[in-house]
Amino acid sequence: MIQCEQCEHCRRSETGEISFSCDPFRNIKEPECLQKWQLLKINQMVASYQATLDYYRKLAPMQEKMFKVMEHELDGMSESEKWKIADEEEEEDDLPYDEDTWKPDDSSGGLL
Repeated sequence: MIQCEQCEHCRRSETGEISFSCDPFRNIKEPECLQKWQLLKINQMVASYQATLDYYRKLAPMQEKMFKVMEHELDGMSESEKWKIADEEEEEDDLPYDEDTWKPDDSSGGLL
């Protein structure tokens, strides 16, 4: 089995970082290369997931504050809107006709 360091698709930067130019669909040299490539991709996915979690941990306190403020605003809004709802219900009770028995005049063709 060829080691990655001996492969032409392996590159090491001046800072010591290793990068691979191999493509598992075109130019891998050995079956183990595919396994190594899969491990590298899984490590990248885990690192991305960890970075996302760290970002969410930073946002969590701000989100909690925003939710509390929004709940407070919505509670205040519903308290201040109660008088409107009560007035609308009274207006419906004061209608001059019964909705179940009222029928339009047939001479107008059903139009009011």
